[in-house]
Amino acid sequence: MNITTSLGLAAATFGVAMGLSPLLQVRHMVSRGSSADVSLPFLLVLLAGFVLWLAYGVALGNAALIVSNAVAITSYTITTAMVMRLR
Repeated sequence: MNITTSLGLAAATFGVAMGLSPLLQVRHMVSRGSSADVSLPFLLVLLAGFVLWLAYGVALGNAALIVSNAVAITSYTITTAMVMRLR
């Protein structure tokens, strides 16, 4: 396996982990029963960015960008929904 392939695999794996990380915030909000300490505008800006990166990945046909950003969009959508539900 060459360095480019190794870096791509590592970046894609870490991208998925980063995409799933907001679910830790969901767990925290659910346990507290509140989302008062979470910035909704912050989440919406990130969500918009992930949508743009997904579109870029689709345009390039780059699976690493597509998968990691699709995961991020899903988890940030869940997090945003929980923030709004607990407000």
